[in-house]
Amino acid sequence: MKINRTLTEAIRMEIFEDIYDRFEESKLSCDEAASLLGCSVRHFLRLRGAYDEEGLRGLADGRVGKASPRRAGRAEVKRVIRLYQTKYKGFSVRHFHEFATREHGVKRGYDWTRGVLAEAGLVTPRKRGGAHRLRRPRRPMAGMMIHQDASKHIWFGEDYCDLVVTLDDATSEITSAFFCEEEGTASSMKGVLETIAKHGLFCSLYTDRGSHYWFTPEAGGKVDKERLTQVGRALKQLGIEHIAAYSPEARGRSERMFGTLQNRLVKELARKGITTMSDANRYLQDIYLPRHNQRFMVTPESGESAYVPTVGLDIPNILCIQEQRVVGHDNTVHYQGRILQIPPSPHRHHFVKAQVRVHHYPDGAMAVFHGPRAIGKYNQNGQPQPTGKEIKTAA
Repeated sequence: MKINRTLTEAIRMEIFEDIYDRFEESKLSCDEAASLLGCSVRHFLRLRGAYDEEGLRGLADGRVGKASPRRAGRAEVKRVIRLYQTKYKGFSVRHFHEFATREHGVKRGYDWTRGVLAEAGLVTPRKRGGAHRLRRPRRPMAGMMIHQDASKHIWFGEDYCDLVVTLDDATSEITSAFFCEEEGTASSMKGVLETIAKHGLFCSLYTDRGSHYWFTPEAGGKVDKERLTQVGRALKQLGIEHIAAYSPEARGRSERMFGTLQNRLVKELARKGITTMSDANRYLQDIYLPRHNQRFMVTPESGESAYVPTVGLDIPNILCIQEQRVVGHDNTVHYQGRILQIPPSPHRHHFVKAQVRVHHYPDGAMAVFHGPRAIGKYNQNGQPQPTGKEIKTAA
């Protein structure tokens, strides 16, 4: 609703005259008169002097009827509207304002931008709703709890895929994020591996009850903490506590974060014309994530960090799928439809009927271990690769 400034000015003068008369009759002190007018004593005395000299004309606000020198011109308003319509249609006002100020030289604030777009009918205020919930306090230190979850969505192009995200509970920093065809054991381990490579070992991992995370004897029931999945086994070897979530509300921080990503990342990928997973992952890593973390990371309650170094741990050979096999008569191991040929070894004549362990890494590469020693390395197709130095797993 627009305010009639002329009417407001007349009411202000009438109120002043009444208070001034009571002041002149000694019914009000200077302090009381200033308090009723909502101004300082100095300003009341200034108004009194102007009134004594010029009457009501001395009280007139010289700004009434004049356009503010800070008011945006029509050209500036039209430019912002055209920019939103042609390049950022569908963006939230906050998201659009970040791009407009960073890439297009818009100097106006967020509230002004929102007002312009709303008056043009391009955005509508969002009503808050939903049940009243108590906010779960964040962990006080970075590295105390890490969330991992995935969201299936049409992130780019026309097909669905998964975005796997790992983030710190204390800071909301996304420590790992990437697109893949479908989440699973390999993607979960990759997220943990990238987080450890960036910061070090953390205290606990909070996930849903997906089958690659947990064995659940009864649908919708409690998880089996004794019968471990590959992810559970790797976390136990690393000394990381694995925590299961039992409701979407329990994963509220991850759910809200995916809401932000679906609102922002999808539009940015579409604006860049990205339609392939390789290009999407490149944009995500090189451009989007640094800006996202800068915008949404928060300062933890404690300046200390719960991350610890990985001294003495062979992380890649823990965060991988490990399966037992028996070597065949031709010194080969069958694994997922591939035949892995074990090369000659200086440590023994052959490995026929030996119990070995196949390591399947998140990037698709493989290795065969006999005890702590790697006796064969292979690419994603099962072709032998140079073994180089011997690899020993952590105890």
